[in-house]
Amino acid sequence: MSESKAFISGCKGLSLSGEERSFFGGERPWGFILFGRNIGEEQQISDLVAALRDSIGNPDAPVLIDQEGGRVQRIRPPLVQQYPNGAAIGEIYRRDRIGGLRAAWLMGRLHAFDLMRFGITVDCLPVLDVPVPGSHDVIGNRAYGHDPQSVTAIGRAMAEGLKSGGMLPVMKHMPGHGRTFVDSHHSLPVVSETFEELAKSDFLPFIAMKDEVMAMSAHMVFTAIDPDNPATTSAKVVREIIRGHIGFDGLLMSDDVSMNALAGDMSTRARNIIDAGLDLVLHCHGIMDEMKAVADVVPVLAGETLRRARAAEAAFRKADDANEQELRAEFNGLFATV
Repeated sequence: MSESKAFISGCKGLSLSGEERSFFGGERPWGFILFGRNIGEEQQISDLVAALRDSIGNPDAPVLIDQEGGRVQRIRPPLVQQYPNGAAIGEIYRRDRIGGLRAAWLMGRLHAFDLMRFGITVDCLPVLDVPVPGSHDVIGNRAYGHDPQSVTAIGRAMAEGLKSGGMLPVMKHMPGHGRTFVDSHHSLPVVSETFEELAKSDFLPFIAMKDEVMAMSAHMVFTAIDPDNPATTSAKVVREIIRGHIGFDGLLMSDDVSMNALAGDMSTRARNIIDAGLDLVLHCHGIMDEMKAVADVVPVLAGETLRRARAAEAAFRKADDANEQELRAEFNGLFATV
């Protein structure tokens, strides 16, 4: 079997086209990601996940999704329940610390019940960003709180819930997306705080959870560290902050390479991401010309990136024997009194 290449890919629709199947078979992305456009009904989702894995001949290939709750929830009712946003979990935590941590763990565990049913094995969660007053709502109520301590506590509980259900979390958005005043899907956020200010807040949740096996980068410029490049394409941010100060040695993927915060054509963006020291380029939109451009420039997994990828693959564990209906009733009961 040929080695995987250093990218994660989306696909266009509810099923794989012949062109997509051929492309994936030839280029062998390390994993796949699903979006709302890929979600129809139960059997269709399971069939699509199976077809993605079959296209590269790897029945265990990671399949990712952004299933946070609130407005960032790709699979929605009636397929799964609508979950509250991160801020709602934080609100319980502020009233009752133990209850809030339990709510966070339960939500992670229930996401795992929902997603594993379809064969989805990685959830891009927890959101470890610490928003500041006046920041753009691209994070907004996705955040668990406005201080690093509560964000860390809730994020860790959420991640543990996912892992208890046999899934893996992806921390986002490293080294911190809370200070953005623009939407990085459309513009490049620039953060001018000093390293000392960032180290007292933004970096702390990631330091506390640095032993998780996967993380996603932030498309943000931190002028105190590298005024010329967003974190996703900054060798200095990756080397000095993410690998150095934070101490994260896990598998580091970009946020979506298609987002307009990044400059250049798709080949340039993908090349810059790899050159900066990230392990994987994430391409989400399923646009074939763009996927080919990414695949043409990313390397086969090797060296430290291969080691980190193998460590992530080895970190999956068997789900616990928790009773789904009991946990769901407990979780919903926590919000019935809100």
